[in-house]
Amino acid sequence: MSKQMTMGVIVGNRGFFPSHLATSGRLEMIAALEAAGIKPIVLTPEETAHGAVETYEDAKKCAALFKKHAAEIDGIIITLPNFGEERGLADTLRLANLQVPVLIQATPDHAGKMTIAFRRDSFCGKMSICNNLKQYGIPYSLTRLHTEAPDSPEFKADLEWFAGVCRVVEGMKNLRIGAIGARPTAFNTVRYSEKLLEKSGITIETLDLSEVFGRIERLKDGDDVVQEKFATIKKYIPTGNVPEAALIKMAKLGAVIDGWMKGSSLTVSAVQCWTSMEEYFGVVPCTVMSMMSENLFPSACETDIMGTVSMYALTLASETPSALLDWNNNYGDNPDKAVCFHCSNLPKHFFKEVKMDFQQIIAGTVGKENTYGTLDGTVKASAMSFARFSTDDFEGTIKGYVGEGNFTNDTLNTFGGAGVVEIPNMQKLLRYICENGFEHHVAANLATVAAPVHEAASKYLGWPMHWHK
Repeated sequence: MSKQMTMGVIVGNRGFFPSHLATSGRLEMIAALEAAGIKPIVLTPEETAHGAVETYEDAKKCAALFKKHAAEIDGIIITLPNFGEERGLADTLRLANLQVPVLIQATPDHAGKMTIAFRRDSFCGKMSICNNLKQYGIPYSLTRLHTEAPDSPEFKADLEWFAGVCRVVEGMKNLRIGAIGARPTAFNTVRYSEKLLEKSGITIETLDLSEVFGRIERLKDGDDVVQEKFATIKKYIPTGNVPEAALIKMAKLGAVIDGWMKGSSLTVSAVQCWTSMEEYFGVVPCTVMSMMSENLFPSACETDIMGTVSMYALTLASETPSALLDWNNNYGDNPDKAVCFHCSNLPKHFFKEVKMDFQQIIAGTVGKENTYGTLDGTVKASAMSFARFSTDDFEGTIKGYVGEGNFTNDTLNTFGGAGVVEIPNMQKLLRYICENGFEHHVAANLATVAAPVHEAASKYLGWPMHWHK
């Protein structure tokens, strides 16, 4: 996710409008993208008139350029410095067939420059290209204002949003997820359809806990991979009074998971926990999972595959860590507040202060000595976004919801990883979750990114989405 974003740029031009606007508009868009750290792929004035697309021949040249850079291009921007020739623009997208998000930008006219020498009519031309793309069956995205100059703060914000859309779409393509262990028997709620995910290009690789424990048995405490992971854990989080034997177990678990995921070309994971890990191995996997999520490779507990898909979408959009939480408790009598909680494997990015501890819930069943490895602390006050995807076997689709709120500074005296969240009209959201049978798990991210996740999922992935506003 740290790779530089690359955008294909199609410059629109219609011959009987001032062509010098196409020349300047092309340069303005290139400057806007480069200022945002984005690499533009665009025709030069040597390849077509003004480096723009007007004719079918221009469209073929631009499509060939895009195909040459197909492995790089994350999205395409159509810029309209004047009305633009809509057929040439649409033909370019059809011929290139990159299947990436498309953003349409139109440059505004100046009220004092409406003569034939400077008149743009991009306001009108934008409607024409949208009409054509609808006819061609090509999905596209729009700037928040109908017209925005490339050097405006409005377009800068929209470009940031669109980059998030592109990252989510690209990240979900050919995503490979590791399912480590079986679904806990008591958690019907995390059932999912592998076939619906595969239909969307998302593959699941499984690894039984018996194989995990068997591979761990073959490791010695002094092995390099174990000692390296041990040192990383000690550096990651204060371990307090956690016995060294428990830390070594965590290091072995982490080394095995890292090796399997790398060997199987996996990006994200979901891990069985309750209570097999504690009873038969003697630690909780929380710290190991937290470290993966902190490094932007989310890991969901209770083998919640759709939970990790939800986490990853938010992570892709924001380029920051995501967590999986329970919608867990009411907070007093405030209908717009709730306690979000897990016991916990939250990335340390989420905490005010955090330490390693034992898992108080499971300890009552399997003993404290077998439950070291949780992250204990309070979630810091921050804006937040939430998301949940679910496979709906009855409708034959993946569906989801997104929204935004805030983690607050409200007092909370509990254990594990917990925070008070405030969401406007929360009772309406909770009713929606219950009426539509969504899980009690929700992905959260400390950034405002519901918009790009919703756009990517609903428009480009084709998943029915609800946006709680």
